[in-house]
Amino acid sequence: MSIDQNRVVDFIGMDLIKNEIILTISDHLEWGVTDHLVKLQEKLNNYLSFIESGELYEAYPEAMNKTPVIAIVCKYAPDTQGEDFLNHAKNILSNIGFVLRWVNIELSE
Repeated sequence: MSIDQNRVVDFIGMDLIKNEIILTISDHLEWGVTDHLVKLQEKLNNYLSFIESGELYEAYPEAMNKTPVIAIVCKYAPDTQGEDFLNHAKNILSNIGFVLRWVNIELSE
């Protein structure tokens, strides 16, 4: 599962200490690649739809009353445009009660 499969939730987990339900996006694309931001936006929109429609809570009733977190695990560190996009998305999600986090895990090959 990855950012290319925009209608699939890649991973779901819970942080019981922080009382969060975490939906993770696996992003293997390099920043600056044509349509990367479009794919990421589509994936984020589908995750939001999954949460807001209640489908998340039907599939995972234990997620009820937990803070929804969308976590993006990036293979590559975001470039300036990517950082701007992610910060903008973070602000929008924050305004509707959700959390957006991202981390890059650049691995040497």
